[in-house]
Amino acid sequence: MSAALFLAQHGIRALSVEYHRGTAIHPRAALANQRTIELFRTAGLEEDICRRSAEQFVQNGGIVAVETLRGGTTDEFIADLNEGVRDVSPCERVFLSQNALEPLLKQRAVDLGAEFRFATEVVSVEQDASGVTARLRDRDSGEESMVHAKYAIAADGAHSRIRQQLGMKMQGHQTFSHSVTIYFRANLKPLLWDKTWAVVYVNHPQLRGFFRFEKPFESGFLVVNTAGDAARPVTDISTGLTNERALQYIHTALGTDSIPVTVENVMHWNARADVADKFRSGRVFLAGDSAHVMPPTGGFGGNTGVQDAHNLAWKLAMVLSGRAPEQLLDTYEVERAPVATFTVEQAYTRYVVRTAPDLKPSGMQPYVQDLNIELGYVYRSPAIVPRPQGPGHMHPRDSHGMPGTRAPHVWLDRGGQRLSTLDLFGRNFTLLGGPGAQEWARCASAAAGESNIGLEAVCVGTDGVDDHGSLPAAYGIEPGGCALVRPDGFVGWRSGNGEPASTRKLSSVLAQITGGSA
Repeated sequence: MSAALFLAQHGIRALSVEYHRGTAIHPRAALANQRTIELFRTAGLEEDICRRSAEQFVQNGGIVAVETLRGGTTDEFIADLNEGVRDVSPCERVFLSQNALEPLLKQRAVDLGAEFRFATEVVSVEQDASGVTARLRDRDSGEESMVHAKYAIAADGAHSRIRQQLGMKMQGHQTFSHSVTIYFRANLKPLLWDKTWAVVYVNHPQLRGFFRFEKPFESGFLVVNTAGDAARPVTDISTGLTNERALQYIHTALGTDSIPVTVENVMHWNARADVADKFRSGRVFLAGDSAHVMPPTGGFGGNTGVQDAHNLAWKLAMVLSGRAPEQLLDTYEVERAPVATFTVEQAYTRYVVRTAPDLKPSGMQPYVQDLNIELGYVYRSPAIVPRPQGPGHMHPRDSHGMPGTRAPHVWLDRGGQRLSTLDLFGRNFTLLGGPGAQEWARCASAAAGESNIGLEAVCVGTDGVDDHGSLPAAYGIEPGGCALVRPDGFVGWRSGNGEPASTRKLSSVLAQITGGSA
C-alpha cells in the first residue's frame, strides 16, 4: 500500500494486488517511527494517523519489562516513546496498528490514482525486455487475467512466492523460535488504568514474550516466543498449541487467573532475522518482509518496508517519466540492502537482550541506539555525490547534511506559517541554500532546464523564508552555500566551502545522481 501511495504521489499509475480480501484485520506492526511518519506527512496523512493513534493507544507510552503484569516493572527500556527525540524531526513516533493504518493508506492512494485488487492471487510473474507480465487469479470466481507493467514490486511477505520463483535466497540467523501471537479480550483496566505502558515484555520463569494493549484496555495480544527453563527454553510454541494452553500463557503473564479471558485468535509465525541475497531481479524488486525478516523487538520491520517503498518510488518515477536512465534503479539495492542488514541485526540484538539471552550474545551486533537506526542510516551509492565512505550510520544530530544522510529538520517561517525543511522535499529535487546562495538558485533554474529534471530552489533568509540563522550550521554549509536534496529527502550533494556557483557543476551532479554520465 505504501508503494502504491508513493508511486501515485509521483503521478505513476500503480496496481496493488492483494491475496487477502481486504485491509489487515489483526493489530500488528504498531510502531511507526519518526522517519515513517515523515514520509506519510509528505502524503498528507500525518494528522489522520496521529488522530487515529490517540484513539487507539496511550500516547508517548513506555516500553518496560515485567515478570507478570500484575507484579509491575522489573526493567524499563524506554520511559516515554518520544522523550529526547522531539528536536530531530517535526514528527513524533506513534503507535498505530496495521489494521488501523491500512485503510488510511488505501484511501489516500486511491485518491491519488492508485488501483487495488483484493482477494486476488498472483499465480506467476514473467518478465522480458519490455516489462513484467503477471498472471492473476480471482479467489472467488477462479477467473484468471493477465496484467502487463513496466516493473513489479514483490511485497508479498516473509514467505514470498515471487522471491522463491526468482531464485532469491534469504540469509542470516534463520528461524530461532516458532512463536505465536494470542489475541484476546479481557477487562484489563484494573491492571492498566494508571499505567502509561505501550509495550510490556514478559520475562517469567515459564514464558518469554510481550504484551500490547489498546484503549480502553478491553483487548490485547500476547506474543510468546519461548517457554520453560530460560537457559534451555522450548522454542516451538506453535506446534500443538491448544486453546487451554493459550489461556494458561495469558494467565501466567497477567499474574492472575481471576480475570476472565476470551481467546479470539492465534497467529503462528517464525521469529527470524534474515535478509535477501538480492533485492532485484531484472524488472522485479523485493520490498518489505519479502526482502528482510526481523523479530518485532524494536518495531523496525514495518518501518523498514515503508522506507524501502519510498526509496524505490521516486527512482521508478524518474525512469518511467524518461528523466533518468534505468541505471538509477540499480541504486535501490545498493542503498537499501545495507540498511536492511543493519536493522535486522539490531532487531536481533534487542530480541536476545530482551527475550532470549540463551541465544548467546556473542552472536549479535553491539547495541546501537534507536535514532541511528530510524534516522541515521547512510546511503552509499552512485546516487550520492561524492559517494560516502565510513560508517553506515550515525546519530542524526551529527550528520549535518552530509551527502548520503537524511536532510536535517530545521524549523522555518514562511509567510507566518511554521514549517520544517522536510516539508520542502517531495516530488522534485530541492536546492536548499543559505541567505547568500542566490547565485546557486539561479544556476539551479538553468540546470533544471538543461536536464529536464524538476528542481526547486529555496534560499533561507530570502525568498520569504526565515530560518532564524540556524540552517547553514545544520546543513554544514556556509551562508552562501547550498545542499541538493533528492526527492526522498536525502542529501545528494552539497557545495564545498567557498565553492563558486556553477550551472555546469549542478548539471553534472544531477546527471551523476540520476544515473547519467558526469
